[in-house]
Amino acid sequence: MGFIRPPAVRSGGDYIESIFGEYSAGKPKPTRKLNFVTALTFLQFAFAVYATVLLYYMSPSIDLRTKPDFTWATKWAHNMRSYIVTPHVVSHFQDSEDNMLSPAEVCEYEKIDFSQKKSNDEKMIKMKRELYDDVLEFQRKNLGSESLEDLMKMKSKWALNGPNKPKVTVILNHFKRKTLCAQLDSLLHQTLPFHHVWVLAFGTPNEASLRRIAGSYNDSRISFISSNYDFKYYGRFQIALQTEADLVYILDDDMIPGKKMLQMLAHVAGTEKYENSVLGSIGRILPFRQKDFTFPSYRKFRSKEAGLYLPDPAYDITLDRILQVDFLSSSWFLSAELVKALFIEKPFTFATGEDLHLSYQLQKYRNAASFVLPVDPNDKETWGDSEHRLAYVSETTVIFKNIVEVRDNQWWKALSTGYITQWAAMYPQKIDALFYAHSIDEVKALGPLLEKFRTTVGKKAYIVVSGGKFCPCEDAALALNWPKVVCNERRFKIFDLEVGAILGVSNSEVPVLQAVYSSMKGLIKIHNPSVVITVADADPNVKKALKMATETNVNGTALVLLPRASISKVLWMADLRSTALPNWNKMRVSVNIITQNRAQSLLRLLRSLSNAYYLGDEIPLSFNMDSKVDEETIKVVTTFDWPHGPKTLRRRIIQGGLIRAVSESWYPASDDDFGLLLEDDIEVSPYYYLWIKYALLAYHYDPQVSFPELSSISLYTPKIVEVVKERPKWNPTEFFKQIHPHTPYLHQLPCSWGAVFFPKQWREFYVYMNMRFTENAKANPVQIPKSRTNGWQASWKKFLIDMMYLRGYVSLYPNFPNQQSFSTNHMEPGAHIAAKDNVVKHNKTDFEVPLLMDDFRNFLPNLKLPTASKLPSLNLFNVPVSLKGLKAAGAKLGQDVLRCNNVSEIVAVNHQTGLPARCMKF
Repeated sequence: MGFIRPPAVRSGGDYIESIFGEYSAGKPKPTRKLNFVTALTFLQFAFAVYATVLLYYMSPSIDLRTKPDFTWATKWAHNMRSYIVTPHVVSHFQDSEDNMLSPAEVCEYEKIDFSQKKSNDEKMIKMKRELYDDVLEFQRKNLGSESLEDLMKMKSKWALNGPNKPKVTVILNHFKRKTLCAQLDSLLHQTLPFHHVWVLAFGTPNEASLRRIAGSYNDSRISFISSNYDFKYYGRFQIALQTEADLVYILDDDMIPGKKMLQMLAHVAGTEKYENSVLGSIGRILPFRQKDFTFPSYRKFRSKEAGLYLPDPAYDITLDRILQVDFLSSSWFLSAELVKALFIEKPFTFATGEDLHLSYQLQKYRNAASFVLPVDPNDKETWGDSEHRLAYVSETTVIFKNIVEVRDNQWWKALSTGYITQWAAMYPQKIDALFYAHSIDEVKALGPLLEKFRTTVGKKAYIVVSGGKFCPCEDAALALNWPKVVCNERRFKIFDLEVGAILGVSNSEVPVLQAVYSSMKGLIKIHNPSVVITVADADPNVKKALKMATETNVNGTALVLLPRASISKVLWMADLRSTALPNWNKMRVSVNIITQNRAQSLLRLLRSLSNAYYLGDEIPLSFNMDSKVDEETIKVVTTFDWPHGPKTLRRRIIQGGLIRAVSESWYPASDDDFGLLLEDDIEVSPYYYLWIKYALLAYHYDPQVSFPELSSISLYTPKIVEVVKERPKWNPTEFFKQIHPHTPYLHQLPCSWGAVFFPKQWREFYVYMNMRFTENAKANPVQIPKSRTNGWQASWKKFLIDMMYLRGYVSLYPNFPNQQSFSTNHMEPGAHIAAKDNVVKHNKTDFEVPLLMDDFRNFLPNLKLPTASKLPSLNLFNVPVSLKGLKAAGAKLGQDVLRCNNVSEIVAVNHQTGLPARCMKF
């Protein structure tokens, strides 16, 4: 504040200078004028002295109570300061009457004339103690729960002295309790001095009293901040955002910390293990799930599952080791940076629950945990709550029924949106599927598959909806024909993220991405789903968030993006083991077409491939053409559009023939690379890929299934016994009717009219054929008794049959009514059919089968694939033989590339190279 000089008036110095100028010039001076100048000079000097004294006593660093009273001048200084101090943000020197008082004259204290409450309920004491012991034991094993002595021995970046001494701002929030003096007395005697103390009084009737107390301490580090508006529980955290200190210590008005508390808290906060944490002295562990799969109220009486309040003098529970809790109460010690997390999401309510919201947001967005520090029971100076009885002096919000209901809803909402409570950490769940729907249409699309999971015995599946404006929970329940009450039950079934409600109006994709990712990450960690399922055309940001969330699960969760048209076709997903489902995206099936000069046949095949269901998987397509390919075929392959994956064209320079054309059309890039080989006169069913995927997941990608004998999956069901000279007709439906007329079965004969080959056995086949290939079929050392294949000369299949026979490999075959299959052979003229040198006549009716155009699941035994151990197996001649019997027949023949014991051993190979390695017992 200053005075403004009128421009017409010169300063005193200028005026005096002019007088002396005139005098030195020798001009005559009248005596009257000289007396006037002398008097004026004296008055200016006197005013300068007075102004200096006045400004000194107006200084904020001066306590006017300890200085002489300059009567009206002092009072005027006080009055002027009342105008220049910012309203409601004042220090300890607000008004003269208050500041003349000492703390002893203004302090008030709570009267505590009762003993600490103690429970005599033996059952409750036992339940609480058992739960506490369980939690502590779990944390000691998994987190390492240190004692106070151990914590203080840990290396910390903060020290009591020197350049690493932390600055701590303490925030005291007061309303009615008479504890401010006790808190300030304790803080002023801390072993680690505080940087600032901010006393907050929001909407309290005791503002004047609290201001007098704060001012009476005459400490420039202590500031008083007040407001007529009650900012309630979140206001102190909003104020905390303004601090420039390293750390913030926020205290309720019933917390009187021991004198060592700041030192302890700062030291622990400076350790590498706990620097990303919020620390406190009181905490709560939220409810555990009950036997009926619901969660009780956190205030439920005589319930072990209701959780814990820690420490709890009523049940004689004192913490001698640091303990992670679900949220802290009454005091919070954290870095100023971490306070920001409280305001990432709009709170469930501003009326209560800032304690839970802080811990929830810190874990969700900062991966920060909440811990209660241990104490030395023999040293109250280590206690953050040195007088616990204060909690019983005045009523608190948590005892009112409506507030308890609000807080119950709040913690359940947190748990439903990914908050990993101590129960969730101690008892990780395992479910089969977690569905996500961002809109009601997506709920309806996913509904049939969700219902199949939920009605399948032994399966667990829940659905997550975005909530808010995108997909309200009650509308989603209605779409699923569920009662609306499921949205309010404390039971796992539907999770409402309330994305729209939390985020409000925003044109940015970031809030949606952040909200979905952070919540789904927690839910996935809690429930460990084998798969997270959503629609393939979901919002790109939602898909990105789900992908990021599933990738965080170390236990393995696959993100399944299903085209809406395919959802009803994959109900068999629910019949797969939960151990197989995470491998949903692991396989890579490529389609490899062998073609030369049958353009119209090729077009028919391509149309059938285009009409198939691919579940959103990437399917590479390759065309393998010999050197004599015609122009029409080249035009077909170059113009064909394949939307399901990359398209590759290969053309030979020198004619290779069918053996090379087929065997060299594909080679696996990894153990998850599977090759479907198709000649151009084949046609496939729309369901062919579903059959391949289902079978691979059930028999190859299930860790609980050991099936090394399976080397391929056939799309085709043969109608004749191919390797017998007479080629008799054969009907598997009739043959297996005693087991089940439509059971799939295992056969030692590989299929050349549509089959998927496994990578390990294909590498093995390459090496085997290289070692055994001869131009003269009779020179081949492998001669299977009574097999027509011994005379086959220009067939790659002959070498594969030999290898499978010698080593006991089998192929899986479908078996449906009327021999409907996933592929058929139209028997059009080519390298074998109608070839001049082929003496075998081929009747088209013996080979062409109808394509399966309906969902094959309806024909399977019990509507699902049988377990591997229940699949019947046939030898090369369609005779039932066990898998061990097949290996015995190959060993007995004794014509493999290694000489092994022909009773009990077969050749084992290195599956990375396919090279024979050793003899192996079976």
